[in-house]
Amino acid sequence: MSTRVYVPSSWAGLRDLVAADGIGPAPFLAHAVTDGLRAEFPEGGEEEWEYAAAAAASRSSLSLIRDVDPPRRAVVAVDVETLSVPDMEDPTVVEVEEVVPFRRIAAVLVDLDDASADVRAAAARYADSVDGDPEAEALVEAALDHELAWYAAQEIGDLLAE
Repeated sequence: MSTRVYVPSSWAGLRDLVAADGIGPAPFLAHAVTDGLRAEFPEGGEEEWEYAAAAAASRSSLSLIRDVDPPRRAVVAVDVETLSVPDMEDPTVVEVEEVVPFRRIAAVLVDLDDASADVRAAAARYADSVDGDPEAEALVEAALDHELAWYAAQEIGDLLAE
């Protein structure tokens, strides 16, 4: 049985996965619906839990954006067979224990251009937000307020060509 996971990425990461025809090397961290997430958010349902996992991945993607990247979060939704749940503070974090071929990419979620200013500011201060800086956390929250758009895996090339 496969599990949907959300892999944080950047534009450079998307280029790398196209060039490598998949995501790897394994193991790598991603986000997914876990028993820990279900326990922490018991009033949620499958849709809310999936949204929470994707949102956690989009937050993590802020740490991957470099100055040369477009200021857009990127999250790759993939189906995997082998994963484990490490002991981490974030209940959505999983460790994918296999290289994921491109054909198992279900979709890519990315910011639209209107999020650029907020995403650039949040990416620049992401490390400070992790350290508890309230101003930096406010910038991250402003970026997370933007909804990600879904694109099919076959549209990744078109996104990168923009």
